[in-house]
Amino acid sequence: MAVHVRIEPGSLNPADLRNLIDVSNCGSVVSFVGLTRGFEEGSTVKWLEFDAWEETLPVVLEELANHAISKFSVHSVLIAHRVGSVSPSEPIVCIHVASMHREEGFSACSWLISELKHQAPLWKKEVREDGEFWKGGLG
Repeated sequence: MAVHVRIEPGSLNPADLRNLIDVSNCGSVVSFVGLTRGFEEGSTVKWLEFDAWEETLPVVLEELANHAISKFSVHSVLIAHRVGSVSPSEPIVCIHVASMHREEGFSACSWLISELKHQAPLWKKEVREDGEFWKGGLG
């Protein structure tokens, strides 16, 4: 079992990140890539700005990944998240889950993105043509 966590100030490449997970004896890789939308609430999004509690964020993501491995019996998890400015259509977050079977992989991947949004010490500001807006809550 393997866990990889990345906090990236620059761009994410989901295909390159996929090569980091251990797929030994696995029959499935399930992936989620979250992108910056270019339009929100009737207004064009210029970029998103992510701020993080950078000392704690990797610890929280690693705990989530390890929990997913034990809870769903998956083999390997990678979680990568951007900090700083992320333009429309660019990846914000990437999760790859390797598992013996697809059902566990889909369940683990879905659980991971939901828990990341609830637990990760990340804050998001939308910079749009009509102003700047901090989005409530973590993640």
